[in-house]
Amino acid sequence: MTAKPYTAIPGGVRLAVRLTPRAAREGLDGVIAGVDGRPVMRVRLTAPPVEGAANAALIVFLADALHLHKKDVIIRSGQKGRLKIVELAGDSAALLVKLAAFAP
Repeated sequence: MTAKPYTAIPGGVRLAVRLTPRAAREGLDGVIAGVDGRPVMRVRLTAPPVEGAANAALIVFLADALHLHKKDVIIRSGQKGRLKIVELAGDSAALLVKLAAFAP
């Protein structure tokens, strides 16, 4: 897959994520094609999908993995679904380098 699940935007990066809550383990499982064929980064978390727990865990997971503050990770769409668009605030070039390490 040559397309990336992330794109640079003014002030940061936009990332497409497919979240699997209540997983047996936490981690990044690479890039897959989403339901519409566009690439998404697959993330597994042990948090349940109730009362925003999985969304909060996703924010913490991405912030830790990318060395960001939690306030710099914002779920822009997909709060109630598995497919989410997340915006990462910061230096676009530096974020793209970090993301390339997770989703080459």
